[in-house]
Amino acid sequence: MTRGSKEKYTEKQKRKAQHIEENYEKKGVPSEEAEARAWATVNKQSGGGERKGGSGKQKKPSQKSQARKDSANRAVATKRGQSLQGSLEQKTKAELLQQARQKNISGRSTMRKQELITALKKSA
Repeated sequence: MTRGSKEKYTEKQKRKAQHIEENYEKKGVPSEEAEARAWATVNKQSGGGERKGGSGKQKKPSQKSQARKDSANRAVATKRGQSLQGSLEQKTKAELLQQARQKNISGRSTMRKQELITALKKSA
């Protein structure tokens, strides 16, 4: 399966992604961005493609349920404008690197996790 292929997703997952994408487009989000957000949402909620060979089959139902709850809690906190600064320590180094890349922090590729956290807090 090539990267980006949706063949391992169920029809229900595909319909859900399409519906989410349409709603983003109604809000004025560009088509490519809307599609990416839609599939990210489906992946977060279900843990990936659920047909045979899909990554979602490797997760236990309890792990999927917990991931959905965590995602919902983060969404509510963001909507309420609560700071997620305290959660930097809970993020993986890869997530911190991505956030540092978005903020264009120089020297990020050679930083350790704690250094990335410090740099991100300074840039906020």
